[in-house]
Amino acid sequence: MRILGLDVGEKTIGVAVCDPLGFTAQGITTIKRVGKNKDLEEINKICKEYSVESIVVGLPKNMNGTIGPSGEKILKFCELIKEYTNLEIRMWDERLTTVAAHRAMLEADLSRAKRKKIVDKIAATYILQGYLDSLSNKKL
Repeated sequence: MRILGLDVGEKTIGVAVCDPLGFTAQGITTIKRVGKNKDLEEINKICKEYSVESIVVGLPKNMNGTIGPSGEKILKFCELIKEYTNLEIRMWDERLTTVAAHRAMLEADLSRAKRKKIVDKIAATYILQGYLDSLSNKKL
């Protein structure tokens, strides 16, 4: 059961994938956004490379739980991903994942330049790991 995790931003898309058993998430890359068609091609290529069965996308919500303009953009982009890949898409509340990613990188004493390069990939890992943890908690 391979699941892809995405942290979709304006300029980049952080990408993570879980291990074949669905226990742990690993960040794999950051896609530089150049246009919807190229972005979708890149996501589809990764899905095929890792034999992905479903995709979890971080949904930015306001702190009160409502979906704002950026969340609406993500939902529209997810419809395109679903059409392009023909895979199931699940949304995951991504509130504070980027904050957590920055905190972890600060604790690891990474330079600002290194943090900037990998923050989206780390955030995608947090999104996917949160989803995987929720699945394992349901099994208990």
